[in-house]
Amino acid sequence: MKRYCLEVTGDYACFTRPEMKVERVSYDVITPSAARAVFEAILWKPAIRWHVRKVEVLKPVRWMNLRRNEVQSKVSVANVKKAMAGTKVDLSIYADDSDERAQRAGLFLRDVAYRLHADLEFLRDRDPQANAKKYEEMFERRAQKGQCVNQPYLGCREFAAHFRLVEDPSREAAPIGMDEKLGYMLHDLDFSNPSDPQPKFFRAEVKSGVMEVPELDHNTVHA
Repeated sequence: MKRYCLEVTGDYACFTRPEMKVERVSYDVITPSAARAVFEAILWKPAIRWHVRKVEVLKPVRWMNLRRNEVQSKVSVANVKKAMAGTKVDLSIYADDSDERAQRAGLFLRDVAYRLHADLEFLRDRDPQANAKKYEEMFERRAQKGQCVNQPYLGCREFAAHFRLVEDPSREAAPIGMDEKLGYMLHDLDFSNPSDPQPKFFRAEVKSGVMEVPELDHNTVHA
């Protein structure tokens, strides 16, 4: 596996704590699953897996309260299947409809910046004719040019992330002097049973601005 580093910045971010049922409240720092999603936005293929190893916090944690309008319902799966089968179905949800609109408050992060370190794993059985070098060069080329499959985001899709490939992390500025225990944080979903993925948590701690991320199957990671 080869390790890569991305510097990721954004005006706003929200890495929602799952224990909050209605109102969105962010973790203090980006979660490993959100960091993985940034790498996958640049390059995702069935033959590779991204493993986030470390997060460096580059700016102090700053908060903002925001109240906004959201819709309460979701598009019906049955209607989506009908539309896919060729039946003419209205899949729209009208936010201006008073019955659909709900006002919710959120506690978000603002003016965030991180350095994300992740390993690219090549799954040979998924692409026997290829090698790891093929995918490494593909990622490097795309990241250097700022290309991505979809716009990376910071927890919520409306919070766009800007990224830069860091060629030599040792030559970059040091992370902030932050030391804080963040409690239980969502690591990622465990897809050992694809029909019933389970969330996994770990005790997150930032030391001198760095949050180390254990392996998903490590004994410190629990369901």
